Amino acid sequence: MSKIVIANWKMNPQTLVEAENLFRASSGAVVCPPFVYLEELAKIDSGAVLGAQDIAVSDEPGQTGEVSGEMLKQLGAKYVIAGHSDRRWKLGESDETVNKKLKEVLEHELMPIVCVGEKSRDSDFKMFLQNQVSLTFSGLTKEQIEKCLIAYEPVWAISTTPGSRSDTPESAIESIKIIKEVLVENWKLEIGNLSFLYGGSVISTNARDFLSLKEISGVLVGGASLDKEEFKKIIDISLNV
Repeated sequence: MSKIVIANWKMNPQTLVEAENLFRASSGAVVCPPFVYLEELAKIDSGAVLGAQDIAVSDEPGQTGEVSGEMLKQLGAKYVIAGHSDRRWKLGESDETVNKKLKEVLEHELMPIVCVGEKSRDSDFKMFLQNQVSLTFSGLTKEQIEKCLIAYEPVWAISTTPGSRSDTPESAIESIKIIKEVLVENWKLEIGNLSFLYGGSVISTNARDFLSLKEISGVLVGGASLDKEEFKKIIDISLNV
Protein backbone atom coordinates (compact mmCIF):
# COMPACT_ATOMS: atom_id res chain seq x y z
CA MET A 1 0.00 0.00 0.00
CA SER A 2 1.32 3.46 -0.90
CA LYS A 3 1.84 5.95 1.89
CA ILE A 4 0.93 9.61 2.10
CA VAL A 5 3.47 12.34 1.36
CA ILE A 6 2.71 15.90 2.44
CA ALA A 7 4.69 18.95 1.33
CA ASN A 8 4.83 21.98 3.61
CA TRP A 9 6.28 24.82 1.57
CA LYS A 10 6.23 27.26 4.51
CA MET A 11 6.74 30.82 3.14
CA ASN A 12 8.05 29.57 -0.20
CA PRO A 13 8.43 30.11 -3.12
CA GLN A 14 8.46 33.84 -3.71
CA THR A 15 6.59 33.87 -7.05
CA LEU A 16 3.44 32.28 -8.41
CA VAL A 17 5.34 30.96 -11.45
CA GLU A 18 7.70 29.02 -9.18
CA ALA A 19 4.75 27.73 -7.15
CA GLU A 20 2.99 26.49 -10.28
CA ASN A 21 6.12 24.69 -11.49
CA LEU A 22 6.59 22.99 -8.13
CA PHE A 23 2.93 22.00 -7.92
CA ARG A 24 2.97 20.44 -11.38
CA ALA A 25 5.91 18.27 -10.29
CA SER A 26 4.20 17.05 -7.09
CA SER A 27 1.79 14.46 -8.48
CA GLY A 28 0.70 11.96 -5.85
CA ALA A 29 1.35 14.24 -2.89
CA VAL A 30 -0.60 16.63 -0.68
CA VAL A 31 0.85 20.12 -1.13
CA CYS A 32 0.44 22.88 1.47
CA PRO A 33 1.54 26.17 -0.13
CA PRO A 34 1.18 29.70 1.27
CA PHE A 35 -2.46 30.88 1.31
CA VAL A 36 -1.89 33.33 -1.54
CA TYR A 37 -1.22 30.53 -4.05
CA LEU A 38 -4.15 28.25 -3.24
CA GLU A 39 -6.67 29.69 -5.67
CA GLU A 40 -4.36 29.60 -8.69
CA LEU A 41 -2.92 26.18 -7.91
CA ALA A 42 -6.44 24.75 -7.60
CA LYS A 43 -6.86 25.45 -11.33
CA ILE A 44 -3.97 23.11 -12.21
CA ASP A 45 -4.62 19.40 -12.70
CA SER A 46 -1.28 18.10 -11.46
CA GLY A 47 -2.36 14.96 -9.65
CA ALA A 48 -1.56 16.63 -6.32
CA VAL A 49 -4.07 17.57 -3.61
CA LEU A 50 -4.07 20.96 -1.92
CA GLY A 51 -3.77 21.66 1.78
CA ALA A 52 -3.37 24.78 3.89
CA GLN A 53 -0.65 25.57 6.41
CA ASP A 54 -2.93 27.08 9.04
CA ILE A 55 -6.51 28.08 9.88
CA ALA A 56 -8.17 30.76 12.02
CA VAL A 57 -9.43 29.77 15.47
CA SER A 58 -13.00 30.63 14.41
CA ASP A 59 -15.07 32.06 11.56
CA GLU A 60 -15.51 35.32 13.51
CA PRO A 61 -14.76 37.96 10.83
CA GLY A 62 -13.00 40.47 13.09
CA GLN A 63 -9.59 38.75 12.85
CA THR A 64 -7.14 40.78 10.82
CA GLY A 65 -4.85 38.66 8.66
CA GLU A 66 -6.56 35.33 9.42
CA VAL A 67 -8.08 32.84 6.97
CA SER A 68 -11.23 30.92 7.87
CA GLY A 69 -12.08 27.30 7.21
CA GLU A 70 -14.84 28.32 4.82
CA MET A 71 -12.38 30.43 2.83
CA LEU A 72 -9.96 27.51 2.63
CA LYS A 73 -12.66 25.20 1.29
CA GLN A 74 -13.61 27.74 -1.38
CA LEU A 75 -9.95 28.04 -2.38
CA GLY A 76 -9.70 24.29 -2.96
CA ALA A 77 -7.95 23.06 0.19
CA LYS A 78 -8.74 19.53 1.35
CA TYR A 79 -6.22 19.29 4.21
CA VAL A 80 -5.07 21.71 6.91
CA ILE A 81 -1.96 21.63 9.12
CA ALA A 82 -2.67 22.42 12.78
CA GLY A 83 0.05 22.96 15.36
CA HIS A 84 3.13 22.96 13.15
CA SER A 85 6.29 23.45 15.20
CA ASP A 86 6.98 26.79 13.50
CA ARG A 87 3.73 28.11 14.91
CA ARG A 88 4.07 26.44 18.29
CA TRP A 89 7.69 27.33 19.00
CA LYS A 90 8.40 30.41 16.87
CA LEU A 91 5.02 32.15 17.03
CA GLY A 92 4.01 31.01 20.50
CA GLU A 93 0.83 29.08 19.73
CA SER A 94 -0.35 27.24 22.82
CA ASP A 95 -1.82 23.75 22.92
CA GLU A 96 -5.18 25.38 23.63
CA THR A 97 -4.93 27.48 20.45
CA VAL A 98 -3.96 24.45 18.40
CA ASN A 99 -6.93 22.62 19.90
CA LYS A 100 -9.31 25.39 18.77
CA LYS A 101 -7.84 25.34 15.28
CA LEU A 102 -8.11 21.57 15.09
CA LYS A 103 -11.79 21.79 15.99
CA GLU A 104 -12.26 24.36 13.20
CA VAL A 105 -10.64 22.03 10.67
CA LEU A 106 -13.01 19.24 11.67
CA GLU A 107 -16.03 21.57 11.79
CA HIS A 108 -15.43 22.46 8.13
CA GLU A 109 -14.96 18.80 7.17
CA LEU A 110 -11.35 19.28 6.14
CA MET A 111 -8.65 16.69 6.86
CA PRO A 112 -6.48 17.66 9.84
CA ILE A 113 -2.71 17.16 9.82
CA VAL A 114 -2.01 17.57 13.53
CA CYS A 115 1.62 18.19 14.49
CA VAL A 116 2.95 17.19 17.90
CA GLY A 117 6.50 16.77 19.12
CA GLU A 118 9.04 17.76 21.73
CA LYS A 119 11.57 20.57 21.35
CA SER A 120 14.38 18.64 23.05
CA ARG A 121 15.01 14.98 23.74
CA ASP A 122 15.65 15.34 27.45
CA SER A 123 14.62 13.29 30.47
CA ASP A 124 11.19 14.95 30.53
CA PHE A 125 10.27 14.39 26.89
CA LYS A 126 7.78 11.61 27.64
CA MET A 127 5.84 13.74 30.11
CA PHE A 128 5.96 16.67 27.69
CA LEU A 129 4.50 14.58 24.87
CA GLN A 130 1.78 13.14 27.09
CA ASN A 131 0.70 16.60 28.20
CA GLN A 132 0.88 18.11 24.71
CA VAL A 133 -1.21 15.34 23.18
CA SER A 134 -3.81 15.48 25.95
CA LEU A 135 -4.29 19.24 25.54
CA THR A 136 -4.13 19.24 21.73
CA PHE A 137 -6.95 16.70 21.42
CA SER A 138 -8.96 17.88 24.43
CA GLY A 139 -12.74 17.84 23.91
CA LEU A 140 -12.62 15.80 20.72
CA THR A 141 -14.52 12.57 20.29
CA LYS A 142 -12.97 9.23 19.44
CA GLU A 143 -14.47 9.50 15.96
CA GLN A 144 -12.97 12.95 15.38
CA ILE A 145 -9.48 11.87 16.38
CA GLU A 146 -9.69 8.90 14.03
CA LYS A 147 -10.08 11.39 11.16
CA CYS A 148 -6.74 13.05 11.97
CA LEU A 149 -3.34 12.46 10.47
CA ILE A 150 -1.02 12.81 13.46
CA ALA A 151 2.41 14.08 12.45
CA TYR A 152 5.17 13.39 14.94
CA GLU A 153 7.53 16.31 14.47
CA PRO A 154 10.61 16.20 16.74
CA VAL A 155 11.77 19.81 16.72
CA TRP A 156 15.30 18.82 17.76
CA ALA A 157 15.65 16.82 14.53
CA ILE A 158 14.58 19.61 12.17
CA SER A 159 17.56 20.91 10.22
CA THR A 160 16.73 24.58 10.77
CA THR A 161 16.77 24.13 14.56
CA PRO A 162 20.07 25.26 16.16
CA GLY A 163 22.03 22.24 17.37
CA SER A 164 19.75 19.82 15.53
CA ARG A 165 20.73 16.18 15.08
CA SER A 166 19.35 13.34 13.01
CA ASP A 167 16.53 11.23 14.36
CA THR A 168 16.40 7.44 14.09
CA PRO A 169 13.46 5.17 13.25
CA GLU A 170 13.79 3.60 16.70
CA SER A 171 13.49 6.97 18.42
CA ALA A 172 10.50 7.93 16.27
CA ILE A 173 8.72 4.67 17.09
CA GLU A 174 9.34 5.23 20.80
CA SER A 175 7.68 8.65 20.65
CA ILE A 176 4.78 7.45 18.50
CA LYS A 177 4.18 4.68 21.04
CA ILE A 178 3.91 7.31 23.80
CA ILE A 179 1.39 9.31 21.74
CA LYS A 180 -0.62 6.16 21.02
CA GLU A 181 -0.73 5.25 24.71
CA VAL A 182 -2.27 8.62 25.59
CA LEU A 183 -4.91 8.34 22.89
CA VAL A 184 -5.76 4.74 23.72
CA GLU A 185 -5.95 5.39 27.46
CA ASN A 186 -7.87 8.68 27.34
CA TRP A 187 -10.12 8.09 24.35
CA LYS A 188 -10.24 4.27 24.14
CA LEU A 189 -8.99 4.45 20.57
CA GLU A 190 -7.85 1.32 18.82
CA ILE A 191 -4.28 1.50 17.55
CA GLY A 192 -5.29 0.25 14.11
CA ASN A 193 -7.52 3.29 13.64
CA LEU A 194 -4.71 5.82 14.13
CA SER A 195 -2.56 7.25 11.32
CA PHE A 196 0.89 8.65 12.07
CA LEU A 197 3.23 10.67 9.87
CA TYR A 198 6.87 11.45 10.50
CA GLY A 199 8.12 15.03 10.09
CA GLY A 200 11.70 15.41 11.28
CA SER A 201 13.63 16.76 8.26
CA VAL A 202 12.66 14.06 5.78
CA ILE A 203 14.87 13.82 2.68
CA SER A 204 15.25 11.17 0.00
CA THR A 205 18.16 9.45 1.76
CA ASN A 206 16.23 8.82 5.00
CA ALA A 207 12.63 8.64 3.75
CA ARG A 208 12.69 4.88 3.23
CA ASP A 209 13.90 4.30 6.81
CA PHE A 210 10.71 5.86 8.16
CA LEU A 211 8.23 4.97 5.41
CA SER A 212 9.12 1.28 5.59
CA LEU A 213 7.85 1.11 9.19
CA LYS A 214 4.34 -0.27 9.61
CA GLU A 215 3.71 2.23 12.40
CA ILE A 216 4.22 5.19 10.03
CA SER A 217 1.60 5.99 7.37
CA GLY A 218 3.50 8.76 5.63
CA VAL A 219 5.81 11.75 5.90
CA LEU A 220 5.51 15.52 6.30
CA VAL A 221 8.25 17.09 4.19
CA GLY A 222 9.59 20.63 4.57
CA GLY A 223 12.65 21.92 2.72
CA ALA A 224 13.04 18.87 0.48
CA SER A 225 9.58 19.51 -1.00
CA LEU A 226 10.93 22.68 -2.64
CA ASP A 227 13.38 20.68 -4.78
CA LYS A 228 11.42 19.03 -7.60
CA GLU A 229 13.81 16.13 -8.16
CA GLU A 230 14.36 15.48 -4.46
CA PHE A 231 10.64 15.53 -3.71
CA LYS A 232 9.88 13.21 -6.62
CA LYS A 233 12.34 10.70 -5.16
CA ILE A 234 10.47 10.79 -1.85
CA ILE A 235 7.13 10.29 -3.59
CA ASP A 236 8.56 7.36 -5.56
CA ILE A 237 9.84 5.78 -2.34
CA SER A 238 6.39 6.13 -0.77
CA LEU A 239 4.89 4.18 -3.65
CA ASN A 240 7.35 1.31 -3.36
CA VAL A 241 7.81 0.51 0.33
